[in-house]
Amino acid sequence: MNYYLMLYDLDMEHVGGPLWIVKLGRRDSTTANPDKANSDLPSFRDGVDRLISRFADKGLNARDMVALLGSHTIGQAQCVTFRDRIYNNASDIDAGFASTRRRGCPANQGDGNSNLAPLDLVTPNQFDNNYFKNLIQKKGLLESDQVLFSGGSTDSIVSEYSSNPSKFLSDFASAMVKMGDIEPLTGSAGQIRRICSAVN
Repeated sequence: MNYYLMLYDLDMEHVGGPLWIVKLGRRDSTTANPDKANSDLPSFRDGVDRLISRFADKGLNARDMVALLGSHTIGQAQCVTFRDRIYNNASDIDAGFASTRRRGCPANQGDGNSNLAPLDLVTPNQFDNNYFKNLIQKKGLLESDQVLFSGGSTDSIVSEYSSNPSKFLSDFASAMVKMGDIEPLTGSAGQIRRICSAVN
């Protein structure tokens, strides 16, 4: 179908995020598949090469990946996902940042696992490019965040987005459009939803 809809997400607009074009008529599943999600979604422990490979498997390039991971400029993560990072005293994490995060995330496995911390400590409720500035300062909360700026192939993209917020927002919107084309159902499988976020 060649029908399009301008996405107008009040939540995204409220936090300063971009708008993008969403194609109408996509068929979506009526059920969730946790096994497929767990096998297809990136892990918070993935290295940059693994992340690039996972996104490439879905037709997304490294720039798409870095832009999409920039969505970590808002939201929170559970202690269990970043405990090892803040206690390992590695050279890829700012000591002060690690100390601050330890206050809400006990060292003992199992203690406070579900305690939350913002993915972006600076502007946790604003969709902006501070996520990338944080990475340059070694203040990425998750391992899979910080690896984007760790002397590898994605460093230049992180640097670009940290200094050019409009480029980040533009690339993020483009990557979201590409994500909408990943493995759509065809024929009679699934359903075309009346409301994108809910099964008919």
